[in-house]
Amino acid sequence: MAGRGTPATALLDKQKVAYALHAYEHDPRHESYGLEAAEALGIAPERVFKTLVAEVDGRLAVGVVPVTGQLDLKALAAAVGGKKARMADVAAAERATGYVAGGISPLGQKKRLPVALDASARGFDTIYCSAGRRGLEVELAPEDLVRLTQAVVAPISA
Repeated sequence: MAGRGTPATALLDKQKVAYALHAYEHDPRHESYGLEAAEALGIAPERVFKTLVAEVDGRLAVGVVPVTGQLDLKALAAAVGGKKARMADVAAAERATGYVAGGISPLGQKKRLPVALDASARGFDTIYCSAGRRGLEVELAPEDLVRLTQAVVAPISA
């Protein structure tokens, strides 16, 4: 797919990981990037995961949860070995990851941040997450995501 390359897809290619890219026309008026992806691609929303950046005890961390749920900040903090978490400032999240909000991928981030993946991901052969651009999702095995991001798998969705 010409013109679809992102740091996330470059990492997947470099690591020779099997994945599929799914593009759709992003509507800036849609209220939820993740639900928009599920609707546009015709897939169960439980299989689409959003990447959220939080500040845990003063340092950034990433929570990857189904778009049907919310990030449990207390559970995220515990999963990455912290005590207290709050959502990160959007500008700080964009700076650290190198992606724009709504297109933040857990893969290929500019700065390696601790990642926690919701345990529900293991219930699927493949899951979808942002490929690093609004309107572009990557489908891959949850275990590949865990391996590439060195993620902790924990129940972090509320």
